[in-house]
Amino acid sequence: MIFETHAHYDDEKFDGDRVELLSHLLRENNIGNIVNVGASFRGCKDSLNLAEEYDNVYAALGIHPEEMDDMTQENLDWIKANASNPKVVAIGEIGLDYYWIKDEEGRAKQREWFKKQLEIAKKVDLPVVIHSRDAAEDTLNTIVDYNKQSNKKGIIHCYSYSKEIALEYTKMGWYIGVGGVVTFKNSKKLVETVQAIPIESIVLETDCPYMAPVPHRGERNSSIFLSFVADKIAELKNMDVADVERITYENALNIYSKAKRNL
Repeated sequence: MIFETHAHYDDEKFDGDRVELLSHLLRENNIGNIVNVGASFRGCKDSLNLAEEYDNVYAALGIHPEEMDDMTQENLDWIKANASNPKVVAIGEIGLDYYWIKDEEGRAKQREWFKKQLEIAKKVDLPVVIHSRDAAEDTLNTIVDYNKQSNKKGIIHCYSYSKEIALEYTKMGWYIGVGGVVTFKNSKKLVETVQAIPIESIVLETDCPYMAPVPHRGERNSSIFLSFVADKIAELKNMDVADVERITYENALNIYSKAKRNL
């Protein structure tokens, strides 16, 4: 079985077959537990609804750094209040995204809300799911400080930086999320990262409906395609694919400790 640690089945691209996928198609394709991750505030509510409807679906609640209009104290209070739900396993996805934000004022606002959501995670004693794009140094510095304050770790989702930075995270006990990008021809940094870090620090993810792996690149992604990611990791680490699936499943249970084994 494969543990899908980061999906967005609330996305409209799944409106036509969401029920079929979550009811039986994913299970029939070797997918066990699924964490549906909030990005917008509406996405948080939708993720929680899906988690409450399907036994093997769990929710992460958090507001993505690009969703600045949703960054209100009222919304953060809702996230904090609902974090105690047994189907909520993490706070996320939260973090920093400097790709479109070039001015320091905008970046400072992102850092402020990032830290506020980290504070929620610490108070509710949940791990975090981190989004980081073009913000390697600020993200790492923030996590280093946070790691000193909390015994809960997290996942660096859709990892895109160097192997050296990845090793800094894994030394702190954090996990690296690996998805379809590892199969791309231009994924040199992620390939080097997977080769450098221990398999015990890797979790599988899709970020579906985005970033489908080769040979499905350009198509709508779903957890069914995670087998291609597992195959690539097995190749890079010279391992049996069954061992990759087993170990990454255990890794996911370690970080999402509220999730139940679903094999």
